Amino acid sequence: MKNYIIRRILQMIPVFIGILFILFFILEQAPGTPVSNMMDPKMTPEQKAELAEKLGLNTPWYERFVNWIGEAMKGNLGYSIKHKKPVLEVIGDYIGPTLLLSLVSLGISVLIGIPAGVISATKQYSLIDNFLTIFSFIGISIPAFFFGLLLLKNFAVDIQIFPLFGLRDPLLNSDNMFVLAKDIAWHLFLPSIVLGLQSTASFMRYTRSSMLEVIKQDYIRTARAKGLKEKTVIYRHAFRNAVIPIITLLGFWIPLLLSGAVTTETIFGLPGLGKISVEATLTRNYPLILGINSILAMLTLIGALVADILYAIADPRIRYD
Repeated sequence: MKNYIIRRILQMIPVFIGILFILFFILEQAPGTPVSNMMDPKMTPEQKAELAEKLGLNTPWYERFVNWIGEAMKGNLGYSIKHKKPVLEVIGDYIGPTLLLSLVSLGISVLIGIPAGVISATKQYSLIDNFLTIFSFIGISIPAFFFGLLLLKNFAVDIQIFPLFGLRDPLLNSDNMFVLAKDIAWHLFLPSIVLGLQSTASFMRYTRSSMLEVIKQDYIRTARAKGLKEKTVIYRHAFRNAVIPIITLLGFWIPLLLSGAVTTETIFGLPGLGKISVEATLTRNYPLILGINSILAMLTLIGALVADILYAIADPRIRYD
């Protein structure tokens, strides 16, 4: 296993560089430049050329990519023009709310979606199975922005149970950690429901399909014939063999939650990566866009590696040489 992990990490390096090359190339083809919003319409061509030279934009894009890779290996992802600070510092300032929202949403998805999928599979064609199936189709189909606006309209505007936007109450002045945590949880409740709805539905559908395939196998019938309790058959034998596709989904869903937080954070006004991603796109802040997408790409590769490791933990028959 140790040698396998080392090999996978070494394989991830060229893949990661290839992803960065594609991202860099796509941004280079986008209209405008990072300094378009900084240029005064009255600036002369000489002044514009001087500004481009100062920011290193007068060299070919492939040379800038090589220089950027060299700096990234040193931990420098560039300089955010709008925020007047390094990209890593900007990401560090905003990644906290995004990680918190994503982890809470993932927890909701796993704790609700997987048990619901198991129940739906074991009660196939029953009333509860039909109800959960309809719920999953709704969760997969409904757009996040529409569902978010619907919750805001009903629970923040009409009933006014939950706050309309933000991560904390600006008028709350307390040093009590419990009070602060409760306030943050209250602000994150609706965004977590929105972000977790689709992933909950996906986990439930994957779990149901995988469980239905497993519980029809001969060894499950044998386990029942031996007189084992139904819970033992389902959770010790069937679920453990059905968990492999779920692990695959779990490994790739973490970066998807982070990227999906863009819409949710924008709707609920949360100060996270989603908010600055939208701002960076509108202001052509390409160094920040590249930095955020680089982190998402790395998380995707790490998620694939973690999924492979969890395979071996979940199924002893899987061995990596």
